[in-house]
Amino acid sequence: MARQSGRSATLSDVARLAGVSTATASKALNERAEVAPATRERVLKAAEVLAFQPNVLARGLMSGRTGTIGLLTDELGGRFSIPILLGVENTVGNEMMSVLLCDARGDAIRRRHYLRTLLARSVDGLIVVGESNDLRPSLVDEVAVPVVYAYGESDNPDDLSIISDDRHGATLAAEHLLAQGRQAIGHITGEPTYRAARERASALGEVLERAGQPIVGGAMFGDWTQRWARHAARTLLAAHPGLDAIFCGSDQLAVGVTDTLNQMGVRIPDDVALVGYDNWEAFSAQSNPPLTTIDTNLQDIGAAAAKHLFDALGGEATSGVIRHPTRLVVRESTGPRTTGRATSGPTV
Repeated sequence: MARQSGRSATLSDVARLAGVSTATASKALNERAEVAPATRERVLKAAEVLAFQPNVLARGLMSGRTGTIGLLTDELGGRFSIPILLGVENTVGNEMMSVLLCDARGDAIRRRHYLRTLLARSVDGLIVVGESNDLRPSLVDEVAVPVVYAYGESDNPDDLSIISDDRHGATLAAEHLLAQGRQAIGHITGEPTYRAARERASALGEVLERAGQPIVGGAMFGDWTQRWARHAARTLLAAHPGLDAIFCGSDQLAVGVTDTLNQMGVRIPDDVALVGYDNWEAFSAQSNPPLTTIDTNLQDIGAAAAKHLFDALGGEATSGVIRHPTRLVVRESTGPRTTGRATSGPTV
């Protein structure tokens, strides 16, 4: 049949071309079980021929859903939200759904405003992205739609939270450095108020204690800045000249350490091996030398959050905490221990 030029195909057009009633065409397109497979195939082919685009609003009214989910974040411009968002979008796109994104920028009033806005848009569910792996207040008493927390743990154990496994990441880093023959390993990290910093330091210490090699100088907590890392590296090397490896709590910190080691004439990795954390390529891949680091697989966390939200929408909600595994990315900043630097041995 010829379609009027400039006019979008309607459900009636699809039904007419497929030789079925409008009601049957609607059931076929909405995958209702009472439609015979041959009939469904005929309707789908007609819809393809006519480039038919279903009216999302009308379908939402019929199904009780809008085909949208809300993503509420506290740090859109930061390291963690963007890759998580990409993972969510990839998964949501495969399900023919869309995302409404709101950035609260860490402001409680702004966050509440956006939460009300998303609920007013009748989103089918919410993904709440944290600015850290730390605990955050649950929304269970405020919203009536499924919620999944990504890179941030709800304080309600009945909610589902998907966070990065920081202990696993630190364990990978420690085991890698030990396998390279490193015998005096230091640790420079961020603020101790961050659970991620505490868990990484704790796991590193446990692995090294089992190997009979405690953290040289103890874990050094400070700001998440390159300035702190440069100061900490100089202090650590001055106190412990036998140091032969440093594990940093972030790639940004590792770049600061790299600056200091290069200025001091300490060779990386010949004299001191260096491992970062996050696999933030703006730092890790561009460092001199490029950094061995721990990848937190943030896109995978976003994809997992979206999949679990779909399960909840389908009546199969999960609760608890899922600690998403990390992976070691080996680059030039680590390698076998050498004896080229003259020292009197590690000072622990």
